[in-house]
Amino acid sequence: MQLGPSGFPFEKFVSEILRAQGYLTEIGVFVEGHCVRHEIDVLAVKNGRRVMIECKYHNLNHNKSNVKVPMYIHSRFKDVEKVWPSENEYEIRFHEVWVVTNTRFTDDAVRYASCMQMKLIGWDYPHKGGLKDLTDSFHLYPLTTLTTLTKAEKQRLLEMKIVLCSELLRHETLLLQAGLTEERARRVIKEVKDLCGSAHN
Repeated sequence: MQLGPSGFPFEKFVSEILRAQGYLTEIGVFVEGHCVRHEIDVLAVKNGRRVMIECKYHNLNHNKSNVKVPMYIHSRFKDVEKVWPSENEYEIRFHEVWVVTNTRFTDDAVRYASCMQMKLIGWDYPHKGGLKDLTDSFHLYPLTTLTTLTKAEKQRLLEMKIVLCSELLRHETLLLQAGLTEERARRVIKEVKDLCGSAHN
C-alpha cells in the first residue's frame, strides 16, 4: 500500500517479479494502436510470446478492481494486438494481456477476464501464484516492508526509483544519499539481509 502515490514503483515491482521468472521486460512503452496511441505499463517477452500487462495500483486495501478494469484493458489490447502492414495482412504484436493489482478483483472482473482469456494476478489471486506467493518465492520484497526506515525515507528512495530491498544490497550508498547516517544504514542493510535470506547474499 505504501508504494504510491505514483504507479511507477508498482510497475517496477511487477516487472522484477516477471524478470525473476525469465521474462524480458520494459516499463512504460508507447505503442501505436489501430485507432490511438497507448502506453503499456509493462511489456514482457518469453519464448517468443509478447505480453501486454496493465498494473492497477491502489493505495487502500479495500479498493478492488471491478469488471470495468478488465473490460477497458481488453479494449486497449484489441487496439494494439495486431500490426497491419496492409489492409489484408496482419502480424500479431501481443499474444496475451494480463492485469496485475496489489489488491483484489471483484467476482465479475474474474468472470469477464476468464471469458476473454485474460490473465489476472492480485494479492492472493490466483490461489497459487498471487503477488503474495510470488513475492515470497523470489524474495522480491519492496523496501516499504522495512521497519528500520521511516515513511519519509521510504518515499525518498521510491523517488530515486529504488523499489526492492535487494537493490539496497547492491547499492548501499543509496541509503546515505537518502539522508541516513552510516550507523542507521548498517541497521537497514542488516534487516534487508535477514529478510531476503540467502537469496541475495
